[in-house]
Amino acid sequence: MYSQAKAGAQAGSKSIEADGDDDEEAEENGLIQPAQVFAPKSLIIVSRLDYPEIFRGCLGLIYTVHIDSLSFPLEGLVSNLFTFQVPVAGGSQKLFSLGAGDRQLIQTPLNDTLPVTSKSVALLFQQLGIQNVLSLFCAVLTEHKILFHSTSYQRLGEACRALEALMFPLKYSYPYIPILPSRLLEVLSSPTPFIIGVHSMFQTEIQDLLDVIIADLDGGTIKIPECIHLSPLPEPLLHQTQTSLSLVLHPDLEIADNAFPPPRTAPSNLKLLDKEVRAVFLRLFAQLFQGYRSCLQLIRIHSEPVIHFHKTAFLGQRGLIENDFLTKVLDGMAFAGFVSERGPPYRACDLFDELVALHTDSFKEEEITPAKLQKHIRSFSEQLYRNENPNPHMAFQKVPRPSEGSHLRVHQVPFPVLDDEKVEKMLQEAVVKHSSAPPSIRLEKKCVVPAGPPVVSIMGKMGSVFNSARRLEVVRGCISFIFENQTLETEKTLPAALRALKSKAARLCLTEELSLHVQQNRAILDHQQFDYIIRMMNCALQDCSSSEEYTVASALLPLSTAFYRKLVAGVNQFAYTCIQDHPIWTNQQFWEATFYSEVQSQIRTLYLNTLEGKDSITARLKDAGSEAAAGREEEHTAMDLAAEQLRLWPSLSKEKQHELVKNEESTVFSQAIHYASLMVYLLVPLDTSKLKLLRNPPVADWESGSNSIVTNSIAGSVAESFDTESGFEDSENSDVANSVVRFVARFIDKVCTESGVTQEHIKSLHSMIPGIVAMQMEALDAVHRESRRLPPIQKPKILRPALLPGEEFVSEGLRVLLDPDGREEATGGLLGGPHILPAEGALFLTTYRIIFKGTPHDPLVGEQAVIRAFPVSSLTKEKKISIQNQLQQNMQEGLQLRSASFQLIKVAFDEEVSSEMVEIFRKHLQRIRYPQSIFSCFAFAAGQTAPLLILPKQKERNTGFRCVVQLYSNKRM
Repeated sequence: MYSQAKAGAQAGSKSIEADGDDDEEAEENGLIQPAQVFAPKSLIIVSRLDYPEIFRGCLGLIYTVHIDSLSFPLEGLVSNLFTFQVPVAGGSQKLFSLGAGDRQLIQTPLNDTLPVTSKSVALLFQQLGIQNVLSLFCAVLTEHKILFHSTSYQRLGEACRALEALMFPLKYSYPYIPILPSRLLEVLSSPTPFIIGVHSMFQTEIQDLLDVIIADLDGGTIKIPECIHLSPLPEPLLHQTQTSLSLVLHPDLEIADNAFPPPRTAPSNLKLLDKEVRAVFLRLFAQLFQGYRSCLQLIRIHSEPVIHFHKTAFLGQRGLIENDFLTKVLDGMAFAGFVSERGPPYRACDLFDELVALHTDSFKEEEITPAKLQKHIRSFSEQLYRNENPNPHMAFQKVPRPSEGSHLRVHQVPFPVLDDEKVEKMLQEAVVKHSSAPPSIRLEKKCVVPAGPPVVSIMGKMGSVFNSARRLEVVRGCISFIFENQTLETEKTLPAALRALKSKAARLCLTEELSLHVQQNRAILDHQQFDYIIRMMNCALQDCSSSEEYTVASALLPLSTAFYRKLVAGVNQFAYTCIQDHPIWTNQQFWEATFYSEVQSQIRTLYLNTLEGKDSITARLKDAGSEAAAGREEEHTAMDLAAEQLRLWPSLSKEKQHELVKNEESTVFSQAIHYASLMVYLLVPLDTSKLKLLRNPPVADWESGSNSIVTNSIAGSVAESFDTESGFEDSENSDVANSVVRFVARFIDKVCTESGVTQEHIKSLHSMIPGIVAMQMEALDAVHRESRRLPPIQKPKILRPALLPGEEFVSEGLRVLLDPDGREEATGGLLGGPHILPAEGALFLTTYRIIFKGTPHDPLVGEQAVIRAFPVSSLTKEKKISIQNQLQQNMQEGLQLRSASFQLIKVAFDEEVSSEMVEIFRKHLQRIRYPQSIFSCFAFAAGQTAPLLILPKQKERNTGFRCVVQLYSNKRM
């Protein structure tokens, strides 16, 4: 901040000094030569307080006293500045004077959590325009580097302040330097995001920055490098925000084409316009984070709240799973701080809490009616303006200014060095004087934070054909047939039920129906029932991924430890042993979210069962008017209970507080033990060679998607680097055990540290994990032998295709499952009709063609044969894939063959087909596709005897489910 004589604002602690050489004091008569007048001179103040205009006036006053040689000691002005007590926030105003005939007023905002911008936001839009500012807004939220440059230092400071204020309710947590000194230009090459301003004199130095978005405040342009992909706001929010900003900044645009436009209204005050623009962005955040409180997971209440944000559930329910912008925002440090600050259910509330709690219908009404939108924006802008200017009648202010032309004098007295001892003495006297006055303390008004409506899709409610009651009834009917042992009816309805499970509603229906049968003590299944239930579970799990909400997998987790079948005396096989192939079990985000959800449920139960305060809690919650509890019949969420507990906490005795902390810690610890066991069950395989899913887990799976108070999500859940030790690389038992132990240990470290579990308990957990893994692997030795004795599932007979004249087999058929290739004709689809695919059969290779021949799996189709073939010479692409076996619902090795004749053969190999057999098939396929000589082609070599490909002898293996059987002696673990 510079005064008229370019007296800038920067730092000093207890003195204000002038830059210059020490020998200036030796100048004759205290004068300097005219040539030295134009050397840079700065008066500087550094403060944590955000009152730029007040500091500008104080610096100007000190400069005026000096330049006009007024009879006021500078030491007195400085000491008065340092000892002035700033009033606390709450809308109070206070007059003060530095003792030089001045009369200044300091005004505090009503709520200091809201940014104070004056007119900086409106100026930024005037300088850059709507589209450019929105680009910078998206860039700062997705953690890109932003650099402003201008010939005005004032503009740089205002622009940085404005961009930071637009982020509210988020707070910028990276380097923020409104004016970067020339000697620190190398900071622009730092790898971290930043908001920095530089003078335009350094424009040539900043042109070579490849990963920095540069905004020219004087020219009104921004430059986005080609290497930066800027994620835009999701639609329809982007269009709505552009429309609202245009409505505010260009109000005449709506009536510009009218034949008889109304009389022009006076333009809005720049400070009011500033608040209207901020109201638009505040409304945008309320829509963007709508329903966020329903995705908060309460882990601890005492002694400090620990809250986790279920990112995947929020994205899924909002319909923004694939949206790059919101995903980056939720992963950022700013949102981690947002959850930390605004997560607790009992705290001081502000304007954003009020806005985000509004029902979505009110926003939809405003989108339809621009008049309502304008009224709503104006209402919130008035509240923002009133926050900065709570007193409409400002007291008269007077700050002396330098006499005209004073800075042009040829002979000027150099700024004197202040007397430190004199300033210190004045400071001590003032401190003693103020010490008798009672300190001004502002009491923070805390209340129960309104929960607001639940999360809804950003596009509104979208109906889906899969959600019809008929499809849910198919799933319920199939499960009913399974448990009633009606095999024929089950076989008829099972294909339709598996197709219906593509819908999330049907998958949730499956978990609900299975839970009812567990409650009815019908968890012990026979072999056929077990087979059907496993197929449905695997089908429900096949769509779970790292971007899913994990709802279905979380619901199936307890069911997989409930359903089992008896193989022989003392040997029970549980359902979890047959669903281990899904990648969801190696996703650490899934385990964290599921663990925190269970902990929240247990914490809620803990306080509901507290007899001492159950009735009083219910009564007080009703009195408090908690919106979250108002719509529920005497049922309170974990957040409702936490709000009451936080309100009562200061009034509790030390013993009671300690007891509550200990109870919560014990609850989390017991759940950590339980989940460590569940993870071992689902990670330790029956056959150690079948660790392919855990061999190379993606890096993203190790990073936490959480935003919590204790641990920042950006840092991830793994402290050390992701190296070969984090994978499952060897098939030896010791390596398998160590790999599982490391995976579980990292999970325990992450969740226990965030949840405030004591170090003693964490150490005891670490010592328990190897024992749990060893016990599981020891039991699996006998289980493996027993599982191989299971009777094989009868498979359809392989049908040999008819050959053309001169065509001969190169290999015998490999048993495969022909998967749908995307065309709807063979799978019913929108046209209806029978589901011919998937089909069970075999893949053949001849001297001329690749042939699949089999029969449809759906028994309702009939006994017609399914044949798909094309010439080997038309093959354009062949690759190995991992494919979902539509019958057994597990991941298997597959092959995708594409031809120039518009055919696609996509098959999953049966488990009786070894990888070696697949490689031999591919090798001979390439040999026939690309013969050494043209005379080896079928056209020339037809009828010649081709050597039959001898495949390795197939091992006698159990062709049923590769299941793990849990061995128990007398009782279940």
